[in-house]
Amino acid sequence: MTPGSPSYFHYHASAQAFSGRFTRPFDEHIDVQAATSLPVTGGHGSARTENFRFHEFLSFKRAYSHVSGGFQDSDDSNNTLVTSVVEGLNMMDILTIDRVVCRLYSKHLKDAAEGNITMHGSKFENVSICGQPVEIDLDFVLFEGLQTFNKAQDAFKSNRKFTKIAQDPLQSGEILLEQKCHGAFLCSLVKDGGLKVTVQDGDASVAHPAVTSAGHSIYIPGFGKVYFAEVFMTHGQRTLTMLRFELGSTTKAEGVAAAGTTNGRNFPPPG
Repeated sequence: MTPGSPSYFHYHASAQAFSGRFTRPFDEHIDVQAATSLPVTGGHGSARTENFRFHEFLSFKRAYSHVSGGFQDSDDSNNTLVTSVVEGLNMMDILTIDRVVCRLYSKHLKDAAEGNITMHGSKFENVSICGQPVEIDLDFVLFEGLQTFNKAQDAFKSNRKFTKIAQDPLQSGEILLEQKCHGAFLCSLVKDGGLKVTVQDGDASVAHPAVTSAGHSIYIPGFGKVYFAEVFMTHGQRTLTMLRFELGSTTKAEGVAAAGTTNGRNFPPPG
């Protein structure tokens, strides 16, 4: 860029609290709830939904989202924040969550090719499946070292912990190869082995006999599969979906709860 030439930061952020589609016993969309997005010039946006109910299949007490972006003089950085929250979620009286929070924060330093994105503050509160507590251990320590796609590329080659959760996240049997700058990683904030559903057997807590956990997903017979804290990473951009569901039995549906995306780039891009 020629000295003195004009430049500006192109902000990007969006958040959605809940959306989905049922295809059995009927075909009906759930419109996106509490959705908001950030203008390219930055600023602030928010949205809220109260006391939502979809037939007798699911409900939540409230949901809200917030996006903001602005320039920080102290370090010449452009900062973006995305938050999406769902409270009092009940899905078919099988899955209940008191509160789920998606939070993404990006700091883009001057002349940097990518912003540094963190997910601290994202959390689940009081998750229950079939009336039993669910342990969800999130690995913020690992992802603190993966704040850019470039760092994730390096970690995929050298960090066994990240390689393990990113090479076959959906357990399809297809192993992901090394990713170039145009590639992508799908993984989860959930620690490897950090997802457990337990029941009491006398004085001991044991694994729920009817529930199967694998990676960052839980399968419940007669209900379907739920994915927790799913992270999609590309160069300069990150999407965090705290809950993604694939229901299949007498009902069939798919959707998400508490999701957000952020990135942002300078123009002209750094040479």
